[in-house]
Amino acid sequence: MSEEKILSLEVLRERLGEHRRRGRRIVLANGCFDLLHVGHVRYLEGARREGDVLVVGVNDDEGVRGLKGPGRPLLEARDRARLVAALEAVNYVVIFAEPTVTALIEALRPDVHAKGTDYTPESVPEREAVRAAGGRVAIVGDPKDHSTRDLLARLRE
Repeated sequence: MSEEKILSLEVLRERLGEHRRRGRRIVLANGCFDLLHVGHVRYLEGARREGDVLVVGVNDDEGVRGLKGPGRPLLEARDRARLVAALEAVNYVVIFAEPTVTALIEALRPDVHAKGTDYTPESVPEREAVRAAGGRVAIVGDPKDHSTRDLLARLRE
């Protein structure tokens, strides 16, 4: 079932159109999700509370390498997407290749773009794209005291 939630951008746009026609609010969250942990779950549950349909953009492998450095990602994009799709809060997952989520925001035009608590509404890099698309930014989840980097460091000790 989780595999069915992972869609191409084209199919996802069609599905979101159907949801919009029914008056549902679309929320977009994004991330690498390289080693799924409780902080990710709380972030995505918080994002879901901002609307009716939660779409999660997962960075492709090259994007994760660019953001996180050598040795990452630990899991391939399709596997990371499947783990995220298995979460109850998540309706759809799309893998994206761009270095930022701006193009995805422009393509999907979410009502809400949810970011974690390591951001403020003013520091979200995509905030102008969200506003231009008619949406708003929401900061969700618990304090950023969980990270894949920290978990990996503990495992290496």
